Formats: sequence, C-alpha cells, structure tokens
Amino acid sequence: MDEHVVLERLVRAYSPSGSESAAVHEFLRIARHLGYSARTDGAGNGIARMGRGRPHVVYLGHIDTVDGRLAVQRRSGRLHGRGTVDAKGPLAAALVAGPRSEGSGTYTVVAAVGEESDSRGARYLSSRLAPDAVIAGEPSGWDGITVGYKGELQVDVGFRGHRSHYSSPEPTAADRAWEWIGSARSIAAARTVESPFRSLTCKLVGFTAGHVGDAESANATVDFRLPPGLSSRGLLELLPPVDVGPAVRIRIEPLEVDRSNPVVASLVEGVRAVGARPTLWKKGGTSDLNLVVPAWKVPGAAYGPGEARLDHTDRESVSLAELSRAVEVLKVALTRLRSGGITPRRSAGGA
Repeated sequence: MDEHVVLERLVRAYSPSGSESAAVHEFLRIARHLGYSARTDGAGNGIARMGRGRPHVVYLGHIDTVDGRLAVQRRSGRLHGRGTVDAKGPLAAALVAGPRSEGSGTYTVVAAVGEESDSRGARYLSSRLAPDAVIAGEPSGWDGITVGYKGELQVDVGFRGHRSHYSSPEPTAADRAWEWIGSARSIAAARTVESPFRSLTCKLVGFTAGHVGDAESANATVDFRLPPGLSSRGLLELLPPVDVGPAVRIRIEPLEVDRSNPVVASLVEGVRAVGARPTLWKKGGTSDLNLVVPAWKVPGAAYGPGEARLDHTDRESVSLAELSRAVEVLKVALTRLRSGGITPRRSAGGA
C-alpha cells in the first residue's frame, strides 16, 4: 500500500475534533497492514508501533481535523479533502516511512485526538510516554522543518455594574470592558518587534454586553499569541484587573527548539538527500509539540508535507508528488535517528 492510497483512506474517514473514532480505526487497519502492532489508548489515540528497545522515536501526528466536509478527489496531481494538509498528509507519510527506514529500537506513530480543540490526546500521552525523540506531524512543506511555535493564552474576562442613564458620566460595564481590551492591546503593542514570531499579539474573539433589570454586564474573550520568553503566567501578571476572571480557556506555552538538535539534523539530512535546501520555519500558531517537548525533555521538531496556508480552508489539498518526497525525507531521518543519531534514555516508557 503506497502513501497515496494510505492518505486517501485516512481522508475519507471524516474526523472533526470529538468525532475521531472511525478514522482512528481506519488508521489502525492501515498500520497493521503495513506491519505495525496497533491499538488505541485510554484517550482514544491510535498507537502504531514497530521494533523494540531503544532508541524510541515517536512521530506525534493527529487524526482530527477542523469541521467542514470537503469532496475527496484526485485532480491534477493533488488529493483534495479535509485533512490532506492538516494533518493526515503528515500522518500518512510517517506511517509509510517507518517500514522503509532502517536501524534498531522502536518507532511509534501516534494518531492523536483533539489537537484542533483541547489537545487531549497529547496531554494524555505527555505523562505516559518517555521517548528519546519526537517529530510532530504538521505541514511544513516537504523541504521545510518547523523549529518554533508561539504559545497561546485565551481568557474570558467580565465586568459588572448598575444601569444608569446614558447621559451619566459613569462608565457602563461595556465601557469598562472596552477600556480593558484597549489596555491589553497596548501591552501587546509595547511588545511588538520586527519579527512577528517574537511579538505578542492580542485579538478580541468574543464580546457580549447587556442587562437584566438594574444589573448590567459585559464579557469578552481575548486571545493572545505568546512569543518565546513570555510565559502565560508572566502575561497574566501584566494584565489589568477585572471584575470576573480572567478565566483561562487555553494555555499553551511558546516553544523554540535548538536548531542543531538531533531531530532537526536528521530532517535536514533527509531534505538534502532528496535534493533540496531545507528551510527552518518559526510559526505563529501552536501545536502538540509545545506540550510534549517540555514534558518529555527530548529533542524535537515538526515536519510534514503540505502548504500550511491551505489548512483550515475549503481549498485544502496536497501534491501527491510532495507526499512521496516527504516519505523519502522521513525514511532518511528515521534511519539516522535509529542508527546512532540519538542518545537513548536508560529506561523505556510505555503508552
């Protein structure tokens, strides 16, 4: 079974966050056909494994997608469909590359659930696996490697007051909420530099205001994207006070890996072996890599075929030629990691 068939089968199993089980079972069927032992874990993640012992390399992909069915079809050398880029294309490449790579130790491919919502699959594994290296399955382009992601802090804030005549000088709850949003934006503006990756950003993503009898209220949801060097806790300490909250919805710390780490080096070698000059990316979004690298304390990077600008859109599609090149890159990278390119831990971990 080649990578084109693997990807099409995965994409045909529609799997928005929260409804991944059918796609996970398809992942397990494919993995077993390719020679992996495969099962689900307590969070519903698909776990495919081959080999035994050390080193243990984990490819942490995700099987869930954003909502929105798209017609699955091959056209002009591309496969169209929800998840072809984010992130079933990377997952398919990782599955196919495993049996083609050489070396000792264990190789595990994870089809994680919930990455597009609460990262529940990766959070479950963060305390249950102890690998030696991790590659996160996210679109970087077949000749690109992602070495950094910003963090995210999303909070709900509330303001309360009593109704007064609109001619009164007293601010309404909505006025106070709007003033707080302006202050938050000013904090972000003061931490804006030439590099978007190293800048703090602030976006209002929800706002409601109203009254019940004499009591009025205003509530806002604000999303911050954190650069390396600014933790979510540090940002919370900078924010002005509110009446209610801030209640944290999402908290993911920023991550920037050492570009000379063994995982990056192995992927660089793979890209060069397939005939290109690698590009190292630092992205404004987040990924499960942000969660597991600090938890596992291992070298890591993100890699996978596909144009990130197409993910989450109705134009989502991947070049089948690019998918095949990504398989070759991963084959080289995995062979290097499994053949002395990574220092194993002393003891094994399970999942």
